Amino acid sequence: MSSTEKSKYTFLESVDVYFNKAAASLKIDESLLAQIKTCNSVYKMQFPVKVGKRIEVIEAYRVQHSHHKLPCKGGIRYSSKVNQDEVMALASLMTYKCAIVDVPFGGAKGGVKISPSQYNVAQLERITRRYTSELIKKNFIGPGIDVPAPDYGTGAREMSWILDTYQVFKASTDMIDAYGCVTGKPVGQGGIRGRTEATGLGIFYGTKEAVSNAADMKALGLTTGLEGKKVVVQGLGNVGYWAAKFFQEEGAIIVGIAEYHGAIYNKNGMDVDDVRKHINVTGSILDYPKAKNLSKRKDALTMDCDILIPAALEQQITEKNAPEIKAKIIAEGANGPTTPEAEEILLKKGVMVLPDLFLNAGGVTVSYFEWLKNLSHVRFGRMDKRFMSSSNTEMVNLVEEMTGRNLTAVQRKNLKKMEGPSEQDLVYSGLEETMITAYHDIHSVWKKNKKITDLRTAAFHVAIDKVASSYKTLGIFP
Repeated sequence: MSSTEKSKYTFLESVDVYFNKAAASLKIDESLLAQIKTCNSVYKMQFPVKVGKRIEVIEAYRVQHSHHKLPCKGGIRYSSKVNQDEVMALASLMTYKCAIVDVPFGGAKGGVKISPSQYNVAQLERITRRYTSELIKKNFIGPGIDVPAPDYGTGAREMSWILDTYQVFKASTDMIDAYGCVTGKPVGQGGIRGRTEATGLGIFYGTKEAVSNAADMKALGLTTGLEGKKVVVQGLGNVGYWAAKFFQEEGAIIVGIAEYHGAIYNKNGMDVDDVRKHINVTGSILDYPKAKNLSKRKDALTMDCDILIPAALEQQITEKNAPEIKAKIIAEGANGPTTPEAEEILLKKGVMVLPDLFLNAGGVTVSYFEWLKNLSHVRFGRMDKRFMSSSNTEMVNLVEEMTGRNLTAVQRKNLKKMEGPSEQDLVYSGLEETMITAYHDIHSVWKKNKKITDLRTAAFHVAIDKVASSYKTLGIFP
């Protein structure tokens, strides 16, 4: 955002505005609400790293928002814009996000104030390992303490460096469950199949469920289902790409895509894989031969579409551009993409906002599955896949023998789906169930509580109520 577009609230203040709005609909003691809202631990660090021929002092953070359940959980982002307010806001959202999808973690977040593109791989590894060692010194990482994950600017590579550093430091005390100290790892290092696409897939499942409600879609002037819906995606990184890909496979039409260098538009739709190939070849989204360049990347937010997916950074939809937004549904893939002022405008226009603390919870949900896999020391599906496959084959043979008829090739192909599930099958199934259940919890509060007029407030209501219940169970608050 330019300086003229900034919200009057910081990112953390925006989260608090939403929190307070939802808290007003709950009968919870003020002292308990204050505890839930407060970040419990804020660790700001500065450490020297050799970069080329000079020594550079790196600024970094790890914030643990809530210890009502352990371990704490939250990604680590690498960005030149990282600051304490942002990391505290993201940690807060993680607590509420975990509560909504019933993942038993407290919220946390980390940030390293660097621009990854300005460093080579060896330098990034040095920075990551030093950051990890700082976390270990202060007991801010561990499978039962605080479990990082990828975020903006990081990925499986950085998580593997974190794991290796942790194992070196904890060789004599915590090796059995060491793989559970971080999630989002490569599969060969204890990662889980499906984690890469998890956040985008969660956005898909959550939005798909939302657009299946006939009454809600009628109020928006839309038909049910994703097929034929015009979609604009802001940000074609990991989250935006996978969301767009799953939407496209369901029959949605990707008419607009925005990236760092600009935005492109084609009213007849674009293939996201083809666009990505163009970016890999040219280094930019612009001049894609099957679309039109837009003069400004922010123009993507106001394109004509049914569903807008902001999947970049926070505070992208503002008081200035909200009146021009034409989408009927905002599916928040990023954290905090909509300012409070902008949301007021959108709600008055009748726009449905699917909030970040619900919609992008796919990442932490599948991170939870990975953590469970690491602590159980067995791959999901390993124990029963072959048994179920054999049982189904025997059943098919018996049916053919009893009826005297052989199944067709198509029927046999369909029956193969009944074979034992793979790890990815189980991850996808578990994530879909999680997102559907969470949406109905939120939707029910939205429709039944007369004090609540939007899905974000309903989501915060659900989250605060669950966290409060945990504190009450501990006997800390009445």
